[in-house]
Amino acid sequence: MNGIKEITEKIKKFRDDRDWMQFHDPKNMAVSIILEASELLEHFQWKTTEEVEKYAKQNHAEIKDEIADIALYLFELADNLGIDLIDAMGQKLQKNEMKYPVEKAKGKHMKSLSIL
Repeated sequence: MNGIKEITEKIKKFRDDRDWMQFHDPKNMAVSIILEASELLEHFQWKTTEEVEKYAKQNHAEIKDEIADIALYLFELADNLGIDLIDAMGQKLQKNEMKYPVEKAKGKHMKSLSIL
């Protein structure tokens, strides 16, 4: 069993043991992902790059928990919608490779190729 399938099964067991599927519709899962992402972002708000580097080292466990919360909801949402997350990410990377060819995008932060 691969890692994503294994963790997804653990997530579903945790959810189902508590009878929470009734609350885990796509809208609520998407909202939960954003809320957890906001909690992650809060760790970095108003800090300089140097401050972030120091803060991230000192608060590694808390940041790790926020990232895990996001992943837990994301993996469950993908499973609930019948999306193979690995396949979806691979397809998206292929689309991004076409959209942002190395020769035009390398070293540039702008996303619009018309600007590049």
